[in-house]
Amino acid sequence: MTAADPSDGGTAMTAADPSRGGCPVPLVETEKVLLGHGSGGQLSAELLRDVVVPALGAAAAETVPEDAAVVGVDGLDLVVSTDAFVVSPLFFPGGDIGVLAVHGTVNDVAMMGASPLALAVAYVIEEGFPVADLRRVTASIGAAAAAAGVPVVTGDTKVVGRGAADGLFVTTTGLGRRLPGARVSAAFARPGDAVLLSGPIGAHGTTILSTREALGFEADIASDTRPLHRLVAAMVAGAGQAVHVMRDPTRGGVASALNEIAAAAGVGIEIDEAAVAVPAPVASACELLGLDPLHVANEGCLVAVVAPESAEALLATMRATPEGRHAVRLGSVVGEHPGRVVMRTLIGGRRVVDMLVGEQLPRIC
Repeated sequence: MTAADPSDGGTAMTAADPSRGGCPVPLVETEKVLLGHGSGGQLSAELLRDVVVPALGAAAAETVPEDAAVVGVDGLDLVVSTDAFVVSPLFFPGGDIGVLAVHGTVNDVAMMGASPLALAVAYVIEEGFPVADLRRVTASIGAAAAAAGVPVVTGDTKVVGRGAADGLFVTTTGLGRRLPGARVSAAFARPGDAVLLSGPIGAHGTTILSTREALGFEADIASDTRPLHRLVAAMVAGAGQAVHVMRDPTRGGVASALNEIAAAAGVGIEIDEAAVAVPAPVASACELLGLDPLHVANEGCLVAVVAPESAEALLATMRATPEGRHAVRLGSVVGEHPGRVVMRTLIGGRRVVDMLVGEQLPRIC
């Protein structure tokens, strides 16, 4: 077999070695980062597992994958999270990259049962980017932070040459303090627990795709981006440690979030298709485009795994808030098929719900 040209991303399995009489020998694989490595699905998990985590030491290797980390400082449980936003287009129905950056990081801190306290914001700006657009994004960041009650306290700005970035990239870091009574981790899901979903899914991803490709769906769909820390505070106040897991299903959607929980806790999860709320315009867009709503990104809902005896009371608490008024019981945690998510379909069958494979919608957040 002839060796492949590394420049085309291909890999030949064998090549002739003159020193071994022309016998084929294995070639070293030439690996490259793909768009799918940023999808939040299987490729993202592999990149973290095989490249990132091993280089960061034992502490990283022993940590359960979460949206944020708890750091103990002088008896305080502080929570920190950082996220980079590269969404395309920068402006879309329901928000823009600035709003998304604030809400995304506020929500990641909140998913650990924490109250966000402060944000840091960093820009990477391509030379030639319109100052009017930069003003607009910055105004959005300020307004979103003020509305959430989480101030921006520090930041950084870098400018790179034309072609070295795509307009504007925004990175936000959030700092919070864990709420009294909160004890949340993806590893805490256990058989018998109820799986709750705070609202309809799929709006953000379909909005971005429609706007980017001028498909026309954006006339009926807007991103669901919103801060969820007030909903989380109400849930923790109402149920305390009965809230075992919280996750905002952004990249990779609800399917990837549930698979991450199942893998971290070593449990199975079963959900009901009838309970999955998908707005009609989103369902139509997904059907036309061949997308599974369970894999589409969200920016304004959360998945929670809670003790079964607290599920109904917690649903009532969630429904009493603007962010959770459409909350539903999505399914249950089971002891069977650990690490796997299974859906009970509308016609009475069962199908495996896998993590997103590859990149369904690049540059989504």
